Amino acid sequence: MKRFYIPSDSTALAVGADAVAQALASEAQTRGETIEIVRTGSRGLYWLEPLVEIDGPEGRLGFGPMTAADVGGLFEAGAHPRALGLIEEIPFLKRQQRLVFARCGRIDPLSLTAYRAEGGLAGLERAREIGPAATVEEVIASGLRGRGGAGFPTGIKWRTVAGAKAEQKYIVCNADEGDSGTFADRMLLEGDPFVLIEGMAIAALAVGASKGYVYIRSEYPHAYRTFSAALTAARAAGVLGREFDIEARLGAGAYICGEETSLLESLEGKRGQVRPKPPLPALEGLFGKPTVINNVLSFASTPWILSYGAKAYADYGMGRSRGTQPFQLAGDIARGGLVELAFGVTIRQLVEDFGGGTRSGRPIRAVQVGGPLGAYFPQALLDTPLDYEAMLAKKGMLGHGGLVVFNDRVDLAAQARFAFHFCAKESCGKCTPCRIGSTRGVETMDKIRASRDVESNIALLRDLCETMTDGSLCALGGLTPLPVLSALENFPDDFAPRAAARATE
Repeated sequence: MKRFYIPSDSTALAVGADAVAQALASEAQTRGETIEIVRTGSRGLYWLEPLVEIDGPEGRLGFGPMTAADVGGLFEAGAHPRALGLIEEIPFLKRQQRLVFARCGRIDPLSLTAYRAEGGLAGLERAREIGPAATVEEVIASGLRGRGGAGFPTGIKWRTVAGAKAEQKYIVCNADEGDSGTFADRMLLEGDPFVLIEGMAIAALAVGASKGYVYIRSEYPHAYRTFSAALTAARAAGVLGREFDIEARLGAGAYICGEETSLLESLEGKRGQVRPKPPLPALEGLFGKPTVINNVLSFASTPWILSYGAKAYADYGMGRSRGTQPFQLAGDIARGGLVELAFGVTIRQLVEDFGGGTRSGRPIRAVQVGGPLGAYFPQALLDTPLDYEAMLAKKGMLGHGGLVVFNDRVDLAAQARFAFHFCAKESCGKCTPCRIGSTRGVETMDKIRASRDVESNIALLRDLCETMTDGSLCALGGLTPLPVLSALENFPDDFAPRAAARATE
């Protein structure tokens, strides 16, 4: 019996994966053939979606991008016009180092049996064998740092919560993935949700927590449904429910709730506003109790670490950036998708070698790394390695690993204005530098783009950015100057009077 694999990932569904699956079932029935259709997550080769895979003697064969009209040829002898060959031999996938995303696109995301068969729950079992203290030390030794953007050592955070004295402790997962060009969290929630459940269970065992929450972006209803179904399956199998349980919560629809203390406020049923630190969430977090709060990718990395050992994980990467990072390629890119590699790959290698350059065929002018608060990198800086320290040295940040590509038609002064506008719209309003500074930034950029006192307004712009950087309560206001100043420094012509005059025509 032929077995077909078709993604049920949001991106695949958006381009017709359900129609392909229905056409495949209908075609088989018409021909009197019995087939099995397995709905999987996506492998992250998004330019090939909907991607259909068929078991072959040497491995899975890929076909894509498919339409309903293409499925008939899958039952015929001879070459199919959408044939891609062995899926694992596609260069985009073959050159990756998939640790966290190894199962994505391979298995039914809601089959705990398939998850176990692919090595799932081995990390949790080892954590139980070595005990809480050794589990914390294993995570510390791995060098794993927070994948949400801050880059704080994950194990140190766990050790702090483990050492706190309290009757109740919490594990909170930040799945409020709001950065532009990012989709790794969603891919895991929809394609391999049990790895997050296992990672959170490992954290709970390590610090002595009994309750967990996953705060999922409200714009991810499909991910929420898939993860909720995975929680039900995990409880039925006894993975959750006895010593530790997890509840999924839909977010409040605010970008600021991606900041950990604002997220905690929202979870408690309050308005999503930033809390001053100290106290740290590790000591006084959710409902005032010691709380581990990490990103999806941070938790999802720990099962591999516990299964294969801290040293094996630390062997990937460079400097203080150990392990792998799922990079996400978006914008004007020929081959958009997810690339998991060890830290140290350059921006150029990702955008040109993996991404294939621009989809439009126009020259690359800028790449924004790290979401809407990330810096704009010009051609001269595209050989910068993607790790925490190298990015910081170039006045950028890695963030959640999203890269958005812009061609030569982009107006970087307009992008700088957008950064201020975004901050003004998404500010929680608690601190003056962010709330007022972002609005003054929009006004100043409008003057610059209208060629009004450009030199003095650029000086004012720099002063405003310094105030926001030094005075904001959280990273939203504190990092908004990053894209503004990088645009100003790397693309000064876009801020010049003549360019500004053209922009207002």
